[in-house]
Amino acid sequence: MTEIETGEGKIYLATVIDAFSRRCLGYAMGEHHDAALVGASLKMATATRGGRRDGTIFHSDRGSEYTSEAYKTLCDRLGVVQSMGRVGSALDNAAAESFNSLLKVEYIHRRQFATRTEARLKIATWITGFYNPRRRHSAAGGLPPEEFERTITEARKKSDQRCQAA
Repeated sequence: MTEIETGEGKIYLATVIDAFSRRCLGYAMGEHHDAALVGASLKMATATRGGRRDGTIFHSDRGSEYTSEAYKTLCDRLGVVQSMGRVGSALDNAAAESFNSLLKVEYIHRRQFATRTEARLKIATWITGFYNPRRRHSAAGGLPPEEFERTITEARKKSDQRCQAA
């Protein structure tokens, strides 16, 4: 989770990043960093992937939002297994930290948001209109996350077809 300054005060952004493709699958923004906010981002990520995700691993830091009973219950309901980094080790959550840093350096620090609503709309547009479909990522073979996922899906289908034909 990261915080963003606006003319009306802070808002917090919670995200769910796919460690394989680096795609931002879910995000939520609000005035409070709490279990409801991180839960909303996980629900969006689950919906993006088509519903319940049995066995999917969600990695986070040990913030109170992620260790809350409400969040644990949501993970159980969605079939998501929780994984948490060590206390005080930002490197254990490098994918999320990298995304937050990139968002701030490439987008947020280059502008001012007059209102929380403006920040929400523009950040959501950056994620869905630029980061996921167009921003190239070294961990995704130099492809944007959405293109990388399509490429992998097509390669898997071709491999499955060859195996079935054999």
